[in-house]
Amino acid sequence: MNKIIFWLALLVAASGLVSPPVALLGGLIFGFAVTHPYPEGSKRAARWLLQASVVALGFGMNLHEILQAGKSGFLYTAASISAAMVIGLGLGILLRVEKRPSFLISAGTAICGGSAIAAVAPIVGASEDETGVSIGVVFILNSVALFLFPFLGHVLHLTQAQFGLWAALAIHDTSSVVGATAKYGALALAVGTTIKLTRALWIIPLALATAIAEKSKARVQWPWFILLFCLAATLNTWLPRCSAAFGTLNYLGKLGLTVTLFLIGTGLNRETVKTVGHRPFLQGLALWLVVGAGTLLLILANWIRL
Repeated sequence: MNKIIFWLALLVAASGLVSPPVALLGGLIFGFAVTHPYPEGSKRAARWLLQASVVALGFGMNLHEILQAGKSGFLYTAASISAAMVIGLGLGILLRVEKRPSFLISAGTAICGGSAIAAVAPIVGASEDETGVSIGVVFILNSVALFLFPFLGHVLHLTQAQFGLWAALAIHDTSSVVGATAKYGALALAVGTTIKLTRALWIIPLALATAIAEKSKARVQWPWFILLFCLAATLNTWLPRCSAAFGTLNYLGKLGLTVTLFLIGTGLNRETVKTVGHRPFLQGLALWLVVGAGTLLLILANWIRL
């Protein structure tokens, strides 16, 4: 019965009839209500589908806008990542969170959620439990952000550019950034996706620096899908005669993202919440609030802008 419910819900998510936040909510309800029939397969599918969807979204974006946003976003992401790592590790010490989970939660909040955690976990020698706890903290907060950020954006009358910038700097995971900005508007999606992917590129220097500090020989994972995203935007900009085909690919990317969020939602259950524990969660929550509120105030003060 669980398998039938899962596949029916997956088909609804892929139909285009529901928005990304609704798909995530459906996944969360499924995860808490029933036992997942394909837990590991769902995680792998979500990871690969997210990357493919981001590339497909590139076919709906203009290269010149991406370069402009990326140029502005580079300094902002560098500053926010540095601040988040320092504050996060400080909170970890204050709350007496163990060293490895504290580092993983800080890295996940600073850069790219679960992707950053997965990249640096083997380098620092984190156990499966430590990695799982860290990803659980980030994922719970990501789920909240997907619903909370668009609401606050409208309440505060943020422009699409402002909201895209805020979401890209303050939401952990790429899927939630894309889901939140897609709901807010096309410009918000373009700005948010571009700056978020710029932020994700910092996985590489962080992983290399961590490997040097830990004297680890673990292989650094390169986010090749970001380069493919830029290639897709280049083709869309330079080959306007293919706009119909590119539009179809872009639409498929949006559907893929919706399915991705459903699959991610199904991965959160009662066991995940119990495993996280209060200290790591408090560290992640406090860091998320500091980063989210801090970047929002700087954007409203016009200190951070495109």
